[in-house]
Amino acid sequence: MRRVITYGTFDLLHTGHINLLRRAKEFGDYLIVAISADEFNAIKGKEAYYTFEQRKAILEAIRYVDEVIPERTWEQKVEDVQKHEVDVFVMGDDWVGKFDFLKDHCDVVYLPRTVGISTTKIKTDLNLSKANNG
Repeated sequence: MRRVITYGTFDLLHTGHINLLRRAKEFGDYLIVAISADEFNAIKGKEAYYTFEQRKAILEAIRYVDEVIPERTWEQKVEDVQKHEVDVFVMGDDWVGKFDFLKDHCDVVYLPRTVGISTTKIKTDLNLSKANNG
């Protein structure tokens, strides 16, 4: 069985997220998604709309996802790859080169992002809409 892992916050789920998960699953039989814990988001200076548990429940309901684990630190990736016997690490191409150190442990694949959609864009659009209607 080929095991695949990807990482992210996965807040305000959108088609870009679904495309990433679908394409990641195509690299193997079992997809693990590591999502940023609330405490880790705070360290990164990010604020998710949904809590870790809510984001975990949403991801677990997606047919491409087999397991959801917490991401608590930047440094845990090698440990996760080893512990979960991962064959392929997948990330969006906005991270190209950043995780090449994992090539000693598994294949590393950077997938193109879905054009025209991101959580940041959604938040910006919602704030603009609110400002224009407020």
